[in-house]
Amino acid sequence: MQFYLPIADMSVNMLTLLGMSAAVGFVAGVFGVGGGFLLTPFLIFMGIPSSVAVATASAQIAASSFTGAVTSLRKGAVDKKLGLILVIGGLIGTGLGIQFFNLMRRLGQLDLVISLAYVIMLLGIGGFMFYESVRALLRERAGIKMAVRPAGSHRWFEGLPLRMRFAQIGLYVSVIPFAVSGLFFGFMGALLGIGGGFMLVPALLYIFRIPVHVVVGTSQFQILCTMLVATLIHSATSGTVDIILALVLIVGGVIGAQLGIRAATRIKAEQFRFLLALLILAVGARFATDLLVRPAEPYSVVRVEAR
Repeated sequence: MQFYLPIADMSVNMLTLLGMSAAVGFVAGVFGVGGGFLLTPFLIFMGIPSSVAVATASAQIAASSFTGAVTSLRKGAVDKKLGLILVIGGLIGTGLGIQFFNLMRRLGQLDLVISLAYVIMLLGIGGFMFYESVRALLRERAGIKMAVRPAGSHRWFEGLPLRMRFAQIGLYVSVIPFAVSGLFFGFMGALLGIGGGFMLVPALLYIFRIPVHVVVGTSQFQILCTMLVATLIHSATSGTVDIILALVLIVGGVIGAQLGIRAATRIKAEQFRFLLALLILAVGARFATDLLVRPAEPYSVVRVEAR
């Protein structure tokens, strides 16, 4: 069943697209992370232009994170102070990321930049997660418990200026690391069409030691705000958001996420991290292969904007 995407200027099979988005939603539901780091690469692998894939994935991520963010706010699982700092940094990073996105698009280097960024990011994060998950599995098999960090100990970045008390998470630390983190993840999210949850959540958990029940809700709140703004700016500046494609992705993603949430109860946490690491490494390896292997058609004809 073929249907035409007006912004991407190509026809795709709706069943294939629904199946792909459902698979990404399933992974997101199983592992409890946003699927943007898989959705955008899969769209690119299907032949959709990188600019359209990135911008449209932002719209899908904003829509999919809306329900989770609202639910977390109602349950009080969002630290509003922390969320506001992450959002402010994220919006600045989003603006910078879109400016860089449009610059690379005008220079004709956007595809190369996106591919390189995905290779570095996915192979780096996937390799680290693989290493940590294997260590965790070996410790579990040997019956060794991980040492707990002593209470009251602080790291250097927590003592930077502009300290603030976060009563909900029990911290009195500098806001600078949170703002910088929000800026970085906002930049990467706008450039690559990812919500950044699979990077932000581990950072808040392992670097800043924020409780799990607050991390997920606060991350969803930040992702919703930054991806919504990214979608609006992409639409206004480059016109690369394909609404029809976004709607299909949302439908498939919702269905897959519900199935993934049910499947998640049958897999152990260590197995989660191991399987997710393998998946991230596989996608990164695919991007690396596309960069290193000589294509069947070395030359292509594209339409460029007149200056």
